[in-house]
Amino acid sequence: MEKKEQSTNQNRIMLTVSYDGTNYSGWAYQENVPTIEGALNAAIKELTGEELQVIGASRTDAGVHAYGNLAVFDTKSTIPPDRFMYALNPHLPKDIRIVKSQKVAPDFHPRHCDTIKTYEYHVLNTDYEVPVKRNYTYHFGMKLDIDKMNQAAKYFEGEHDFTSFCNVESQALTHVRTVYEVNVRREQEEVIITVKGAGFLYNMVRIMSGTLLQIGRGKGEPSDIKTILEAKDRTKAGPTAPAQGLFLIQYEFPSGIPE
Repeated sequence: MEKKEQSTNQNRIMLTVSYDGTNYSGWAYQENVPTIEGALNAAIKELTGEELQVIGASRTDAGVHAYGNLAVFDTKSTIPPDRFMYALNPHLPKDIRIVKSQKVAPDFHPRHCDTIKTYEYHVLNTDYEVPVKRNYTYHFGMKLDIDKMNQAAKYFEGEHDFTSFCNVESQALTHVRTVYEVNVRREQEEVIITVKGAGFLYNMVRIMSGTLLQIGRGKGEPSDIKTILEAKDRTKAGPTAPAQGLFLIQYEFPSGIPE
């Protein structure tokens, strides 16, 4: 067990966090409700004795999963930055794990820098539901035209106003976002929608996925995506796909991570 020794120097540590979001009410801390952020805060306090709140890169919704979300925090602990992952994991529930820890610049903020985020939306495309996959896929029993979905996906790429693909409760100052790549593939019984972008709006990937599924089942044409984007009207897009099919895969830093 690592000691709770502290020094007068302070380091900013970035954690790469993997979690199964099934039992959590999302990332953001809520009093008396299980959240990823709450679990991380509690684990750090147990380990170092410091009362703090981590800063998350992406505030994923209830039921959403992650392989590589990010969190930063400031600490006076003498634990080496790359050892924090080993020290913290025993203090966390088994459905949350730190997969990497590193020192970053004192002013580094994961939401205030250039990043590329990759999401995947997993669809179980079978005639029947598979119970062991119920928390990690959205069951969609209708036949899907993957080629048609890929044609539609290309209309998302580039810089657009994504008002039509954003939850109406969004408080974002602008709905303009840049999407670098969207593709759809089939892997056995699953259809996987991959989306890469510089940033995303509230429920944006889930609404994009729900709309692509509608086109894939034959309700609409690929070019409808262009029309829906131009409408800037949430009612013109498809339904919001359920949370459990969504995975935050990774963050990339085109300009590197300042240390």
